[in-house]
Amino acid sequence: MFRNLRLVYVTTKDREEARSIGSVIIEEKLAACVNILDGMESIYHWEGNVETSTECLLLFKTTYSNVAKLSKRVKELHSYKVPCIISINLAEQEGNPAYLNWILQSVRKPISAADYEIDD
Repeated sequence: MFRNLRLVYVTTKDREEARSIGSVIIEEKLAACVNILDGMESIYHWEGNVETSTECLLLFKTTYSNVAKLSKRVKELHSYKVPCIISINLAEQEGNPAYLNWILQSVRKPISAADYEIDD
């Protein structure tokens, strides 16, 4: 089993912003991969009103040790006052071990070995 893998969910105002943020995160090796899904409709409360907008969704595959840096970088690059950044733990999920290993090999190395624990 692979521990400490994360899927980070981020929304942006449009595809251009998604590509811009996604490219920086990948270039800086804060995630192994990003999927960009355009045309998502969002309905939400904001400043006392119910709002509706079309947004773009980014799904980053990364490790726990990179989530804080990734979140900080997204906040620096994002146009929203309060961007949606949610980290989902993949530790209990089954998947393709070769793909999960690729994620581990494609991101910045952790500060300590405990952040990178792998069980077979």
